[in-house]
Amino acid sequence: MPRRPNLPDAASVAAPQDGGKLCAPAAERNAGPIADLVAEFAPASGRALELASGTGQHAVALARRLPALDWQPSDIDPARLASIRAWAAEAALPNLRAPVTLDATAPGWADAHGPRDLVVVINLFHLVSAAECETLVHEAARALSPGGTLIVYGPFMRAGELTSEGDRAFHARLAAADPEIGYKDDFDTLDMMIAAGLTPRAAIEMPANNLGLVAGRDS
Repeated sequence: MPRRPNLPDAASVAAPQDGGKLCAPAAERNAGPIADLVAEFAPASGRALELASGTGQHAVALARRLPALDWQPSDIDPARLASIRAWAAEAALPNLRAPVTLDATAPGWADAHGPRDLVVVINLFHLVSAAECETLVHEAARALSPGGTLIVYGPFMRAGELTSEGDRAFHARLAAADPEIGYKDDFDTLDMMIAAGLTPRAAIEMPANNLGLVAGRDS
């Protein structure tokens, strides 16, 4: 995933394992609910792109849960790309491709990575700036095929409010490390999707006070 030099380590905890794999306990815990969310809104088949795939644990869980989709994981960090390759090699799923190097917050990536029937972003928006989120959503919209779906999962403010003590503490640590990052507002994110030409489909409350935001490209 895109990572700022002064991002606090607590924002992305992943322990090394054998074979180059990284293992994030949070990814292990939330893989099931995320797979349920994606399965509810994903197309029956087609080409899926996961942005900022991190350790690769979610890529494996999603490819296993949705075998009719062709899954393309991606990241910008070399260590995480190596981890994704290791998890994918261990899983040996025929619908899970080797990861590609992709900065989800950089302008222009849609030109090389579309068209896609599904784009998934997990736990990234709070780790990058609002301007970078806007770029990501714009590029994701460009990368989607007509009828395609964008799914964004992670921690968000609700109508401008942080709704738990844990969220307030985590947001404060992020903002102290870099004033440009931290929790984004759910309505602001939906507005980004609309500005990019997408139609919001759902806002789903998820475990651990996370949120799944779903939008589609009509044409």
